[in-house]
Amino acid sequence: MKALQIARYSKTDLSVQLTELERPQLAPREVLIQVKAAGVNPLDNMVTRGEVKLIVPYQLPLTMGHECSGVIAEVGAEVSDFAPGDRVFTRLPNKRPGTFAEYVAVEASAVALMPQTLDFVEAASIPLTALTAYQALELLGAKASESIFISGGSGGLGAMAIPLAKARGLIVYTNGNAASHERVLGLGADRYLDYKSEDYLKELPQVDYVLDSVGGKELSREMKLLKAGGKIVSLKGLPNGRFARRFGLPLWKQWLFSLVARGLEREAKAQGATYEFLFVESNGKQLHAIAQLIEQQGIRPSVDKVYPFTEANAALAKVAAGGAAGKIVLQVGQ
Repeated sequence: MKALQIARYSKTDLSVQLTELERPQLAPREVLIQVKAAGVNPLDNMVTRGEVKLIVPYQLPLTMGHECSGVIAEVGAEVSDFAPGDRVFTRLPNKRPGTFAEYVAVEASAVALMPQTLDFVEAASIPLTALTAYQALELLGAKASESIFISGGSGGLGAMAIPLAKARGLIVYTNGNAASHERVLGLGADRYLDYKSEDYLKELPQVDYVLDSVGGKELSREMKLLKAGGKIVSLKGLPNGRFARRFGLPLWKQWLFSLVARGLEREAKAQGATYEFLFVESNGKQLHAIAQLIEQQGIRPSVDKVYPFTEANAALAKVAAGGAAGKIVLQVGQ
């Protein structure tokens, strides 16, 4: 089968190489998915740069890709929830990416039937961002009538985080590029700011929660938006000790991450708030709940552009450049 791999980490070369591999052999609790489409994410470029190797120590060469939609081709001997021909979507377990390929073997516990209302391209755009939003809202303990600021809501994350937050009854504020104003309001956002001309610290009231997708210096600014007792979950900040314990990392990494995130913890505490870091994990049950919500509420994800499998490097470059109005997707099979 054809697959797209990296053989080394690189800060400057984010490209993948087309290679031929044997079709995966199934373990008893796995399913084999014939991939139809695969989502392309900032996480893919972070992996290539080596930015997450302390969290997940991959073995190279590595087949890339973390989410996909497709059709089940085979099921393992101990799988009873799925059958060949089922239309499914998945976010693969962290230690075994590989959706940039014609076939992928994945634990059945990470898989769910895709929403019947969506096609393969739309379904492939959902798992990673939707699970990120779902798990972030769980970690925040977000409740109806409370408020949240979602940074960068015009991109792929916002396309799922905004409707999921609204489904919980939250008041949702977000920002992004001016061109996406009406589209993002259509997702359910209560207020949308142009990040170039409107400062959320000046324009918005203090909020209960922040979902940060930017990191860096913006984290400190976003903390100032929080009410006393508020919480911020970052996808791009520094991992902290609580994250390391939840993620089951060894004790030395728990100690290391507690040390490196100490400054962010102090900043949050000075605001009377709490800082958390999130690295999304696979979860078929949560994905099933997300699929039901999508069907019930008629949610349609925002897809910016679809690239053919042979143009994966252009897709990765588009994600790295930022500014996409929704998700970037690879068309793998017909």
